[in-house]
Amino acid sequence: MTLKVGIIGCGGIANGKHLPALAQVKEVELVAFCDLISERAEEAKMHYGTLTAKTFTNYQEMLEEMDLDVVHVCTPNSTHAELSIAAMEADCHVMCEKPMAKTAAEARSMIEAANKTGKKLTIGYQNRFRKDSTYLHEICDEGELGEIYFAKAHAIRRRAVPTWGVFLDEAAQGGGPLIDIGTHALDLTLWMMNNYKPKYVVGKAYHKLAETEDAANAWGSWDPKKFTVEDSAFGFIIMENGATIFLESSWALNSLDVKEAKTTLHGTKGGADMNNGLTINGEDHSTLFEKKIELEPGGVDFYDGAGDKPEVLEAQSWIDAILNDTEPVVKPEQALVVTEILEAIYKASETNQPVFFN
Repeated sequence: MTLKVGIIGCGGIANGKHLPALAQVKEVELVAFCDLISERAEEAKMHYGTLTAKTFTNYQEMLEEMDLDVVHVCTPNSTHAELSIAAMEADCHVMCEKPMAKTAAEARSMIEAANKTGKKLTIGYQNRFRKDSTYLHEICDEGELGEIYFAKAHAIRRRAVPTWGVFLDEAAQGGGPLIDIGTHALDLTLWMMNNYKPKYVVGKAYHKLAETEDAANAWGSWDPKKFTVEDSAFGFIIMENGATIFLESSWALNSLDVKEAKTTLHGTKGGADMNNGLTINGEDHSTLFEKKIELEPGGVDFYDGAGDKPEVLEAQSWIDAILNDTEPVVKPEQALVVTEILEAIYKASETNQPVFFN
């Protein structure tokens, strides 16, 4: 069986991740491309579309005209809920790029739509499909680390502020590095802990280095006048069972301790970190140990192993879930908790007060 897929938003994340990944899934036909800028849609169609694929600048026209099975939403955060709900109501399964939505209320409305329509909904947290992530998740599931009661979610860049699109626009995105890359680190951490019951959070978002003129930056200096989101944000999350998580995120921070989409776990039987590859630590027969996990085949100079990229594994797993009528790896209820926690950290920063969950 072949699924007909449409893309809403043909910008950076669509071309950098979704389209090339879906193009490698044999059960998929890319038949519809929608973008407010028609040239983007046409270019995406030229590279990835079928011979009869069509382009649109209005997503409603695409959903009405095309008989689609699946829609991928690759647009600014503020539009995630509107577009995902419309697609599900048009009888399409939906993968929405992370974060799930700009607000927790919007994320909840997406789950309501999925339940009402019976369509599958997932969120684009492709870092779960990395080799280190899948290995670590397996040993966490097996209880090798014991009870994970303290964890750190890392999303730290020294100077890598995205200066294109709407990344610096609070109205369109809802925030900066916390909602952009902190969301990946938090998703990984909650998934490893299998703990989705936060009790309260404290946190602070900063707008400090954003004021720098002619700043050093991976993608060229930013315009301080357009930098309306935080440049870094930090949160401390207390879960209902007493476990705690420290979440750190930045696009610009005076730090050499740079790591992104990684987690550090501390359990009663052992610990793990992704700082320099994946390392497991613990105690065995009254002796401390460190175990470096070799995840690449290696061993031959001219062959390092073929393994699929995380985004391809994500796309294949998603399509398989639809074809086999199984749950996607990233459940919308899990992604909702990520959004709820991120929103609470922003609120805690604004009010200088802890934010409690019901």
